Amino acid sequence: MKQLKPITNKLLWIFALGQFGWSLLSGVVSNWMVYYYTGTPSEQNPNTGIFAAGITQNPIFFKLTLFGLVLAVGRIFDAVTDPLIAGWSDRSNYKGGRRIPFMRVMAIPFALCTIGLFTIPQTSNQGLNDTALFILLMVFYLFMTMFCTPYNALIAELGDTQRHRINVSTYISLTFIVGQSISFLLPNLAGALTGSFGQAGGIRMAVAIMATIACLAMLFPAFYINERDYIDSKPSDTKPFKSLVKTFSNGQFRRFVASDVIYFFALTLFQTGLAFYETQLMEIEDTYTFLLTATMTFISVCLYPVVNILAKKIGKKQLIIIGFFAYSVVFLITTMCGVGLHWGFIVAVTAAIPMAILGILPQACVADVAELTRLETGEDRSGMFFAARTFAFKMGQAIAMVVFTSVTVSGTKQSYRTTALIAFITCFIGACIFFTFNEKKILSTIRELKGSDEI
Repeated sequence: MKQLKPITNKLLWIFALGQFGWSLLSGVVSNWMVYYYTGTPSEQNPNTGIFAAGITQNPIFFKLTLFGLVLAVGRIFDAVTDPLIAGWSDRSNYKGGRRIPFMRVMAIPFALCTIGLFTIPQTSNQGLNDTALFILLMVFYLFMTMFCTPYNALIAELGDTQRHRINVSTYISLTFIVGQSISFLLPNLAGALTGSFGQAGGIRMAVAIMATIACLAMLFPAFYINERDYIDSKPSDTKPFKSLVKTFSNGQFRRFVASDVIYFFALTLFQTGLAFYETQLMEIEDTYTFLLTATMTFISVCLYPVVNILAKKIGKKQLIIIGFFAYSVVFLITTMCGVGLHWGFIVAVTAAIPMAILGILPQACVADVAELTRLETGEDRSGMFFAARTFAFKMGQAIAMVVFTSVTVSGTKQSYRTTALIAFITCFIGACIFFTFNEKKILSTIRELKGSDEI
């Protein structure tokens, strides 16, 4: 039997670079597509809705817009492909491992598709633009799934102990929010490039620069880490649909997912609306979004060591519940905010606490459940557990996209406040549901099956 190399914190940090890359691409699309493809420009924020004329804006029926439906269908498509890609990854037996080969192949197409979303749907034919946007978004989500699903499975496999699971969750959470934060620099970078490329060209060039950086970040761990050196992985025999059913048959996992879906619904409403909350409700220039996000990120990162230590001492469940309620407070503040940059800083500072907690610990909870299942059944289906989680929360994100674009179709300040209020109510419900998750039982059973205190 081949002697495996020990998993070190250095290796986990290198692995976390991949999270920075895909989160930067995801942030560019999730934070700025709605902003640039909908809305009305103003003297203060002239780039709002700069690409809106190219696609259909009027509601198709009721208050549902084509753009909102495209985003929602994209998320649903993304959710449906998650289990299929997870099953493919779990059952694969490539020379380079079950996960890394996917990452190596998909990084470049993933980055190129991100650039295409802000470039290609801009012909003189609106119907052609609508079709191109729809196809590109489906391909974007497919490529993201084919990179992220195998990547996420490595969280459980590199997290061979409870300490490593919490550490790797901490590291990837840090690189995730750094990637998301840098994505908020898009208007600033685009502004610097406007003189050379024009308004629209500056935005596209800024997207291209960020996509290139993200691509390199995804490729580095994919080629640095030799999966077979660290993981003795054996292909799963279970077919994707059956594996998905078996995954959701786990009672503890269902409880976790129920709260997770609601949380991501609320968070997606908030994240989609963040640029609008700042520019429309607080009347802040969009170039300040990076400053506010950087403030939130800095404070959140400062709290990471505290969350890491507390999670190992008191467990993850209590902290996650605190995170849920803290985000509820953030959404409530946003609902009632007034005009001025100080409101942006109030939201940023308040959001830093739940951002640190919920950015780190949920992945570790999924890894715990996946590890317990592996010990109980002898079958490693880590990919499917993370895919099942993303399948569920992406359905929540899809609904959030429809709700946001439908509620805000009028573009009034009250419509944006309404989305924040909905986020507050649903996040509070998610916190209540998470009380039913039994972390102590999961960890004690892992300890018993391993016959060791090291879990």
